[in-house]
Amino acid sequence: MDRITNDLLANGSIMQGQVDRLLSKGLSSDLILRDITLSGFMTMDRLIRFIVEQIRNGVYELSIIDNYDYIDEKEVLQKLSKDLELSFLDLDAIDMDYHLTSQVPLAQLKRYLSLPISQDDMYVTIAFSDPLNIEAQEAIQRLFPRKIVKIATASKKQIQSYLFKVELKDSVKGLVKKIRDELNSINSIEEQQEASSILLLIDVILKACIRGRASDIHIEPTEKNCVVRARVDGKLAEIFIFEKDIYPPLASRLKLLANLDIAEKRKPQDGRFSTAVGTREFDFRISTLPILYGESIVMRILDKEKALVKLEDAGMDTLSYNKLLKGLKEPFGIILVTGPTGSGKTTTLYGALNELRNVEDKVITVEDPVEYRMNLIQQVQVNQKVGLSFADALRSILRQDPDKIMIGEIRDQETLEIAIKAALTGHMVISTLHTNDSISAIPRMVDMGIENYLISGALVAIQAQRLVRKICSKCKAVEKVPASILEELEKFIPENAIFYHGQGCKECNDTGYMGREMICEVLNVTEELSSLIAKGAPKDAMLSQAIKDGFVGIFENGIQKALDGVTSIEEVLRVAKG
Repeated sequence: MDRITNDLLANGSIMQGQVDRLLSKGLSSDLILRDITLSGFMTMDRLIRFIVEQIRNGVYELSIIDNYDYIDEKEVLQKLSKDLELSFLDLDAIDMDYHLTSQVPLAQLKRYLSLPISQDDMYVTIAFSDPLNIEAQEAIQRLFPRKIVKIATASKKQIQSYLFKVELKDSVKGLVKKIRDELNSINSIEEQQEASSILLLIDVILKACIRGRASDIHIEPTEKNCVVRARVDGKLAEIFIFEKDIYPPLASRLKLLANLDIAEKRKPQDGRFSTAVGTREFDFRISTLPILYGESIVMRILDKEKALVKLEDAGMDTLSYNKLLKGLKEPFGIILVTGPTGSGKTTTLYGALNELRNVEDKVITVEDPVEYRMNLIQQVQVNQKVGLSFADALRSILRQDPDKIMIGEIRDQETLEIAIKAALTGHMVISTLHTNDSISAIPRMVDMGIENYLISGALVAIQAQRLVRKICSKCKAVEKVPASILEELEKFIPENAIFYHGQGCKECNDTGYMGREMICEVLNVTEELSSLIAKGAPKDAMLSQAIKDGFVGIFENGIQKALDGVTSIEEVLRVAKG
């Protein structure tokens, strides 16, 4: 039994009978405390109060909570800080003064897990991960002999993360100095744009983000700094932080690369550029948006190799793949891919195009914007400025004698109407629609003003999908899932089911995940289902018929991926629980 559980038993906070009941269910003695809080025998708030009291009395070290991954360090620190009358800081919510970190040795800050936050004439505020570590406080005070150290607390993970950013910032210190020297010696704006060092910095940013498997790069000016963030596996993480003076030449150079107007800073702009990063060629779609301290610049990384990914390689299971393939082999009709923004719908459309394209068929797409350029396919880019909308492009496409048509997104009734008519007049149409599941696409089309009989005649298949993060193979381990979750999933999982999770390692930046994979459901429209659609049957009746026809929902598909050890049960519940 773990130390905290024994201490709680000793002081009568929990009863031996409660522990015995959990042990009789076959629960590991190391997880007794977790299930005691989950089952309501003792609230998490009471447990944290007890731990903080023991830390303050010198019975426990703060590091004891490292052994309990279900006890939130932030909550313990907040309670401890309140009792000690100290400030608890969320470092992500602060625009930090990075000049301070350059004044003290990084090795000392790393050793004592501390981070200088701000200073005034008298005080310097330092965040410590352990506010009771007197040795650390005295050592840091010696680094600021002329100031009084004001102690604050922050989570260990946040402090480590920011110290890593400081280290990265130091690694490009020479380059940043070179940029400043160049800018100081150059007078005209034209010469500033040609400065070679800023190009080197852009190259460093692109390489770091691509090496880190990012899908998007965000460059954002704040009041004091210029922050570079990257979206990896659907989540944003800070990669670089520069002083504010680096932002203007960086923004101008990126706008120049994308052929944007560098003088225009009051209106949003869009563009794209291509460049070689390492040995591979990448396309970057760039978007600028005026914000309070300048312009937010977002670059979508378009890896040409991803456009050629086959559907089964994107993580589609064999059953769903065969169902979608059956729909794609139909001579005409409409196939819809549904899901929220960022669920990989565009990648699926390109995967479907890969299946469809050949020399014998005329394949035309309407996209906004064209993300990947493909051979054997005529791609049309929507341009609202000259009056070329999805609907306008679609009308013209039908006069181009197409066999197959891909519409990037159905946004309005007019586009949907033309797509349905095209599907009914002998064309195969594939497109995306924003709905949460496949069945919901049918009432959505009715709401958009399309008659039931037209939908039933045109619809071939609907796929709904999400992206789940894959467990990192380097730190994959069996997970002990709480009994309450297992009870909730009883009807979906076999007895004694084993689930996995990532413990976090260097390879996956301590996230426990590496890469993403699709979970999906594919609804083939059978004659029976088509008949129900034509009659305007309720959603429940359509779902019952689909299940009779062999339909497997997205949640069950996700559970199977968790059982196969591809993803964690926590990730499936986060992404797919309706």
